[in-house]
Amino acid sequence: MEPPRRGQPWWSGRNPLIWARDWVRSTPGTHIWLLVIGVTSLVIASASEGLEQFLVHRTSSNIHELNEHPLPSLLISGFWIERPASFLLYVVMFELLHANVERWVGTWRWLLTVGGAHIAATLASQEPVLLAIEGHRLPRSMTHVVDIGVSYGLAAAAGLLTYRLLPPWRYGYLVAVLVFFGIPLTTGATFTDFGHAIALTMGFAAWPLTPAATAETADEEAESEP
Repeated sequence: MEPPRRGQPWWSGRNPLIWARDWVRSTPGTHIWLLVIGVTSLVIASASEGLEQFLVHRTSSNIHELNEHPLPSLLISGFWIERPASFLLYVVMFELLHANVERWVGTWRWLLTVGGAHIAATLASQEPVLLAIEGHRLPRSMTHVVDIGVSYGLAAAAGLLTYRLLPPWRYGYLVAVLVFFGIPLTTGATFTDFGHAIALTMGFAAWPLTPAATAETADEEAESEP
């Protein structure tokens, strides 16, 4: 098979099956994560109503679970989605955001970014809920609110992906991302919207982990050498 010519996309002229295999191999973290979410979605979809409610509450990273099981709740909550019917939408989002970021920065840097954002956004978004409960502005039942899902990691990946695009596409994408996450934040924000804003900010702040930043630092060090 003839390799792509210079200037052509890396997938140009390739067998689609081989391209798909190489794409999955180059983004193992994204696809292992998707596989686990697919399994947990099947579990929820096939569970009785009572078992479903137990699972989504037991695997939530809400105030109650964070107090009782802090580390497991932070980890497990990132592998469940509340509505299994939306799994295909998450497949698309993972391929567009997570897979592209992981392939660009590498699995460990990608995992550091999205994992750190998931943990930080979860903890920070639950703090206002706790303060509102203690101030009697929210009912105490909110300590058991359902808080599962992968959206914080997706928000972080969306932020980091900004640096992957070249101008002028980067600026249009940036505006779209800010509008998408900003409108809910400024129009009756929930704790989840607050968490998305934190995760997106952490994605923007992860610029030093990108190959572009590494190359820029290397060029500056080379220029400073006598």
